[in-house]
Amino acid sequence: MLMPMPLPPSAPIVTARGVTKAYGATSVLRDVEFDMSNGVTGLLGSNGAGKTTLIGLMLGLHRRDGGTLSVLGFDPEGDGSALRQRIGYSPEHHLLPPDVQAMDLVRHLTQLHGIEHLAATERASDALWQVGLGEERFRPIGTMSTGQRQRVKLASAFAHDPDLMILDEPTDGLDPMQRDDMLDLIGRIAGDFGIDVILTSHLLDEVERVCDHVVILGEGRVTRSTTLSDLVSVDDRLDVELHGDASAVGTMLHSVGFEVAVDGVRLAIGRGTASPEISLLDAVRDAIVASSASLYRLEAQRRTLTDVYLELG
Repeated sequence: MLMPMPLPPSAPIVTARGVTKAYGATSVLRDVEFDMSNGVTGLLGSNGAGKTTLIGLMLGLHRRDGGTLSVLGFDPEGDGSALRQRIGYSPEHHLLPPDVQAMDLVRHLTQLHGIEHLAATERASDALWQVGLGEERFRPIGTMSTGQRQRVKLASAFAHDPDLMILDEPTDGLDPMQRDDMLDLIGRIAGDFGIDVILTSHLLDEVERVCDHVVILGEGRVTRSTTLSDLVSVDDRLDVELHGDASAVGTMLHSVGFEVAVDGVRLAIGRGTASPEISLLDAVRDAIVASSASLYRLEAQRRTLTDVYLELG
């Protein structure tokens, strides 16, 4: 079997075109299309949206019913075994063997990726040190906390030096401090080792914190696929507080198409139907000057990932 050539740096690491998947009469994925670029990508969607099925397709564990799918230049359906050598996977479940030492589990999983015993031992030890379990690496997994078990899974996902890690709910079961530590760890490993990451999470704030891109699934379809900066950037909305006649400023802005809500000396101003050629900041400045009011406070409103998700829902 011919191995795919290394992907150019600008090439998507995952490309889906018209991907469909059904189980019996239940359609799970419908004409799914997206590109995932280098970096950290958040795969989002409510329960039943198709995230788990899509991960299974990307790993070559399921056969799709239609469309094309490329992961790291491989077709997972035909080249699943070769592809899985280059992917690190951390499942959502916590079903790890309780009597096995962390070191033994990570070494075993590393060997399954084709690494010989001595090298696998060294890599397992290094990976466990990287995730902060160096002193705990010979402990049975059943004696470890949920946070430590999540770190064992993460170590198993990158010990064989993959090109891509797929992390399914990597902060599940962690308290807020442990979640922060895990997200910092994922970001550091991705950056230091140049490993691309796909992660799923139901906590949108943590996706916003660590991800460069997002793919959002809704009822088996892709509802958004874009960079996080484009999705949650300032959305041409301003909160303004004045000394003077706020209603006069609001009337002037409304007359050229801006959406304005006046509350005493405060205005909430949105793009509305105003021409994209008109700068919102310039329009607010000119209206304030024309009304002889003075500016006390101006603050740009920033959309969050939660705002976007609720809009799509």
